Amino acid sequence: MTKGILGKKLGMTQVFAENGVVIPVTVIEAAPNVVLQKKSVESDGYEAIQLGFDDKKESRQNKPEKGHAGKANATPKRYIKEVRGVSMADYEVGQEVKVDVFSEGDVVDVTGISKGKGFQGAIKRHNQSRGPMSHGSRYHRRPGSMGPVAPNRVFKGKALPGRMGGEQITVQNLEIVKVDTERNLLLVKGNVPGAKKSYVSVRSAIKAN
Repeated sequence: MTKGILGKKLGMTQVFAENGVVIPVTVIEAAPNVVLQKKSVESDGYEAIQLGFDDKKESRQNKPEKGHAGKANATPKRYIKEVRGVSMADYEVGQEVKVDVFSEGDVVDVTGISKGKGFQGAIKRHNQSRGPMSHGSRYHRRPGSMGPVAPNRVFKGKALPGRMGGEQITVQNLEIVKVDTERNLLLVKGNVPGAKKSYVSVRSAIKAN
C-alpha cells in the first residue's frame, strides 16, 4: 500500500555509510501531518486521504478553511495534498501522520515545485545545442528553424525561449537513508526539486521494483 507525508525541504548535506562511502542527502523536515479528510468512492468517486502540513497564521485563515480543519480538530494548514492508494482502514480524520510511516531503505517519490529561473533561452531551457562560435558564424545561441514553410505558422509546442522553472516536478525512486523520529527529519538520498524551505510531498515509489 502507498504511504505518504508532507514536509519542507531544509537543504542538502552528506552522511557516511558504514563502509565509509559518502552519501549526498536532502534533509526534509516532516513535522506531524494531520488527516483533514477521508475521501470515499461513494461520496467522491475515488479513495484518498487529505493531509495538511504547517499551520497557517491566524490572520490568513478564512471561515471555510477553519470549518474544514475544525472537523479534524486542527487549525488550517498552509500545504494540503491528497494521497491515493492508501489503506483507508489505517487512517481516521484528525489522526497524526509522522515520519515513522517510512523506514530506512524505503524507496520514495518526492514531488515539489522547481526553482523559478525566469526568462531563459532555448539552450538552457530545452537543452539545445549552440551553433559554431567562430568568427563569421552568425548563428550562436538562437532557437533554430521555426518549422517548415508549408503550414505558414509555428506549430504549438515549438521549443522556444520563455519562462523556465516554477513547475511541479517529481523525482522518482529515491532511497531513504535515515529517519530521525525525534526531530521529524527524513534524509533522502540525492536531490529533490525546489528551493530551501519549499514544500514537498514524499510518497511510496510508484515504480519501485
